[in-house]
Amino acid sequence: MKTAASLFCVMGLCLGTMSAVGVHAQTAPKAEMGAMAGHDHATAPPSTSLTLTVDGKATMLSVAELQAMPQKTVTVHNEHSKTDETYSGVLLGELLARYGFPVDKTTQRKMLRSYLVAEGTDKYWVLYSVTEVEGSEHNGEVIVATSMGGKPLGADGRFKLIDSGDKKPQRWVRNLNTITVKSAE
Repeated sequence: MKTAASLFCVMGLCLGTMSAVGVHAQTAPKAEMGAMAGHDHATAPPSTSLTLTVDGKATMLSVAELQAMPQKTVTVHNEHSKTDETYSGVLLGELLARYGFPVDKTTQRKMLRSYLVAEGTDKYWVLYSVTEVEGSEHNGEVIVATSMGGKPLGADGRFKLIDSGDKKPQRWVRNLNTITVKSAE
């Protein structure tokens, strides 16, 4: 009986804590939620360079450097704007391989246990498993775009992360300025 009472007490404390956190999380950004309904974005400085960090080694890249690499063009449906958009840029898996994270038999285990955080200048960030950005492992194509429709990205900065495999653009990052690879080990 004491065990059951203790279990109910612990469950009550957990639920009470989760409710308090949930209320705080839901009440704080109401103004932002209204803005998101129209898909307005927070004002943020445009991204002008991209810092890629692999194994603790940071490399700063310019648009010109990315444009000099092999380009991939993807056409995706933007569920927010209800339009198809065509982006060009570098496959993220190829970018990682070039700057310290090649995918081969020697890195297979490391790849399965690694993830990356991509962040924009507005501090919006998303998370990907490294397998999600590697073409040999995943059907979708994740690119660091430098143009849309053959023109610069404009208000979206100089870099934008695009995933052709996602049904909604919630993991696309406007004004992309950092990509950091981390290990879960």
